[in-house]
Amino acid sequence: MVMVVPRLQGLASPNSLSFLDKRIATRLLLPNALGSRRLRFSATTRLGWCGDEPLHHHKQQSTALHATTVMSTEDLGAVERAAPVSTPEMEVLLDMLKWDKQGLLVAVAQHVDTGAVLMQGFANRDAVSATLASRRATFYSRSRSSLWTKGETSSNFIHILDVYVDCDRDSIIYLGKPDGPTCHTGAETCYYTSALQLLQGGGAKPLLPTLLSLESTIAQRKAEEVTNLAAKPSWTKRLLENPKLLCSKIREEADELCQTLEASEGKARTASEMADVLYHAMVLLAAQDVKLEDVLATLRARFTQSGVEEKNSRLKQV
Repeated sequence: MVMVVPRLQGLASPNSLSFLDKRIATRLLLPNALGSRRLRFSATTRLGWCGDEPLHHHKQQSTALHATTVMSTEDLGAVERAAPVSTPEMEVLLDMLKWDKQGLLVAVAQHVDTGAVLMQGFANRDAVSATLASRRATFYSRSRSSLWTKGETSSNFIHILDVYVDCDRDSIIYLGKPDGPTCHTGAETCYYTSALQLLQGGGAKPLLPTLLSLESTIAQRKAEEVTNLAAKPSWTKRLLENPKLLCSKIREEADELCQTLEASEGKARTASEMADVLYHAMVLLAAQDVKLEDVLATLRARFTQSGVEEKNSRLKQV
């Protein structure tokens, strides 16, 4: 069986650390990770530069940690809680982070496709190491004084695609894809309480980026279509009830967007017409029960593929 674990990039200057930028084969033992069994594998890692400056420069933008190392195992078994890994490169990375007096820093989990902030926790050295090694978001519980991997009890893991370090190196972002709701309440995100809503006496209001907020509103209109026949008239509901009208509006708005280029109508007009295209297209998605998250995941999957190649592959499938 093969399991992918991180290769770290963009961590330090090769001038300051002589062993960096070299491929190192390391045999590691992870005791207690598999109960009576122990996990043994070979890991190849590499450190180098990221962007124009090394990580130790205090003005450098967030640094990405990319994952490409392959780990081979005889039997992974059922491992729920991620285990930390120690390599020379990993220790260099951990030494570069700024830990508080308790040896912790803030770790925020963010959805890689939607951009939604999922949750916030704390991480110590072992938690960061375990996250990078397992590709599952792992935190340190201050109340239990132990590591915990998000999903180890609910199975709603957050699968990490990347980890970002902020400019002060005292907090990190776990950028990943959740298996299901992140919050223990069953909510998609732990952030569903708006301070302004509370001041105004309102209820829950999920923290959503603009497009997801629009998607939520469209979904509400679709629900009203069935559950509340007495609801006030809505353009969104009219579109959902009339596919021909919806498709004609998408074609109309797309044509008007193209006209902004052909007639040099300016940035403001272009942004306005693009907003119309996005809105009507998202109504069509709702009509077909397609989530914006699915569209964004499809786009992300195409990042490493040539547009010409992607188009040709679709033609072959027809």
